Amino acid sequence: MKMEEDKTSSVREGEGARPLLLPSTPGEVTNTLIHYYRGELGRMTSWRDRIDRTSNWAITVVAALLSVSLSTPTSHHGVLLFGMMLVTLLLMIEARRYRFFDIYRARIRQIERCYFAEILAPEARNGGEWAMVVARSLRKPRFLLSYQEAMHRRLKRNYGWMYFILLLAWCLKISTPKLQTEGMPGLQAQSWAYVIDNAVLGPVPGLAVIATVVVFYLGMLAFALRPDRDEGEFGHGEAHV
Repeated sequence: MKMEEDKTSSVREGEGARPLLLPSTPGEVTNTLIHYYRGELGRMTSWRDRIDRTSNWAITVVAALLSVSLSTPTSHHGVLLFGMMLVTLLLMIEARRYRFFDIYRARIRQIERCYFAEILAPEARNGGEWAMVVARSLRKPRFLLSYQEAMHRRLKRNYGWMYFILLLAWCLKISTPKLQTEGMPGLQAQSWAYVIDNAVLGPVPGLAVIATVVVFYLGMLAFALRPDRDEGEFGHGEAHV
């Protein structure tokens, strides 16, 4: 019994000392790369699906709050302000998800642009630097985008239109007599005092609410119009998420 245990322990020690088997032929390397590419493509697709879900949530929130706010005069304009807050929260969540998505997208683009494209139509290139880039990312994964840059991209491509629609609906709500609880003559809609009175939010004066919304949108506009950082895979081609 003791001899069998010693034999088993020696086998385990031998297995633990066995060197790591790596692909040794070009065919094995190619096969490994193909399987790795499929795995990275699956992870990228998974994170892209998460990004799309967040965008769909934001669109649903905007559509629902527009329907509630503009369908009846008894609804308060604060519903639209609440919608702006929810869209901002979803933008922050999507920016976080986009940073993860960008890691896998960059790896996929490196393989596609520098390996598969070279097989289909070889061009002069500088050796296998792309493989070193992918290997470095695998050994020590890191974000390629800052949180602000990720928010900038999603705001500019998707969320800017949602903010714009909410702003138009809010302006329409506080300036149109027919959308108020007590309809008033159309002439009063041209009065600045009338708009300020309708913009009151609880104990907060209407002028303060309007000023806050204006400052918020000016900040968002300046943030969205800042120049893009054209680096990495974004420097190759025009089709990007």
